Amino acid sequence: MAISDKDMMGGFAKGISVLEAFSAERPRLSIAEASALTGLDRATARRCLLTLSELGYADYDGKFFSLTAKILRLGHGWLSAAPLPVLIQPHLDRLSEQVGQSASASVLDGTEIVYIARAAQRRVMSITLMPGSRLPAYSASMGRVLLAALSDAEVRAVLVASTLKANTPFTKTDPQELMGEIARVRAEGHAIIDQELELGLCSIAVPVMDRRGHVLAAINIGAPAAHAPAAEMAERYLPHLLAAQAALRDLLP
Repeated sequence: MAISDKDMMGGFAKGISVLEAFSAERPRLSIAEASALTGLDRATARRCLLTLSELGYADYDGKFFSLTAKILRLGHGWLSAAPLPVLIQPHLDRLSEQVGQSASASVLDGTEIVYIARAAQRRVMSITLMPGSRLPAYSASMGRVLLAALSDAEVRAVLVASTLKANTPFTKTDPQELMGEIARVRAEGHAIIDQELELGLCSIAVPVMDRRGHVLAAINIGAPAAHAPAAEMAERYLPHLLAAQAALRDLLP
């Protein structure tokens, strides 16, 4: 729902944009970098960063700002109150135990997926994934499942807004090829990624739906390609994912 200009708190919106400028790739920002990333003038970016530092949400070493652990409070309330992560976690734990691999759940947020729950048997990526971690939707198995729940026009809009870069030689970055891949996922009901996010990593994902068929999230299993090649992912893991999908559908209103 759009709100009027008089109801919009411009200062608050600017502060949020500065917070969102931090990422795994950019954990430390100077005032100039924050200004460039957000489009805010340097003076405004400086005030936002200094306010975050004063409130304990950021550290400042005289040149660079970095977020502190206190920032987790902002997401903890949602994670604690939202029933979906709580409902999904036991099923991820069971999945992970059954197959001996890591299992995760995520939701779509713009051009990215956000992890809301995870059960890790082993570390399968060079980065540490946990609730709150983000990955580009176009190259993640859960992302493609979630994009498949959208209309073609919505998918195109997400792809246009995404930075389609090749993380590995296997990453699909051509918009038309991605549209075809997402159409295939929509038809088959699951997505398989073959080393598109990181070399040596394969994953398979299915949607989590409520009883009316609305897609609320996605769950996946990730495995080393040397242990479970992409061609074997469906045979090995899809039945387990579909069982978890069915169990969750019965729990969701």
